[in-house]
Amino acid sequence: MRKVYYILALALLALWGCEWHLKPNGSDRAEDEVVVERYDRIQSLYLTTGDFSALQQLNTEYPMQTRALIEDVLRIGRVNDPEINTKFLKFYQDIVLQSLINEVEQQYANMDDINKELTEAFGRLRKAVPEIAVPQIYSQIGALDQSIVVGNNTLGISLDKYLGADYPLYLKYYPKSQREQMVRSMIVPDCMMFYILSQFPMPHDKEMSQSDCDIHMGKIMWVVNKVTSKRTFKNSYVAMIDRYMKRHKNETIATLLRNNDYASIAK
Repeated sequence: MRKVYYILALALLALWGCEWHLKPNGSDRAEDEVVVERYDRIQSLYLTTGDFSALQQLNTEYPMQTRALIEDVLRIGRVNDPEINTKFLKFYQDIVLQSLINEVEQQYANMDDINKELTEAFGRLRKAVPEIAVPQIYSQIGALDQSIVVGNNTLGISLDKYLGADYPLYLKYYPKSQREQMVRSMIVPDCMMFYILSQFPMPHDKEMSQSDCDIHMGKIMWVVNKVTSKRTFKNSYVAMIDRYMKRHKNETIATLLRNNDYASIAK
């Protein structure tokens, strides 16, 4: 069974070539450069036009991403269901979802800033923890469900969950505290937090108190702040980790992430 991690996380419709085939991003990029693959562009093409070639590209070039979207995010059926393509298309004909597609096409016509931030963050993370591999990162069109989906060495960003705190649709359904996290600047911190959590999950071999869980998440958030060079996450547990690391100057990010002695951290 695939292990998928969720947290709170549409698209530019871009066409290349006379056959409406979308080229993957970053074919000429440097080896250490992180570029978000625009799965959402192909998805958007299919959902707005019903173009069969776009559907074929979704299924042949991005089978894992398509399965995760249909089965784990949207939960509308199994990918081997003979009627799943029709269900998939009809699901997005909702006027709300169509408006999300249009909005993301405008806001995320360019993601160069996000690619740059991801490249820098993963560069720092891999320098600190060399054994961590960079996942295949892609953007998708969710349905106001999960923001970030991690599994099978892939990381999916649902751009419809990052349209800004004042996006009119959000005002109807989300409190201010949640809307403040649904902004472009949270994409990279969210990606890093849930990917690191997937690599260093809470231990399953012992009973975890709420305090232990909070300290574990504080470790992850503190590391995210370090690798992104931003103080995105600020709470008492992040402050606890900061004090701990200042007392233990020889402890590295790698050893911190592996340290599940929560009692010693809390001292």
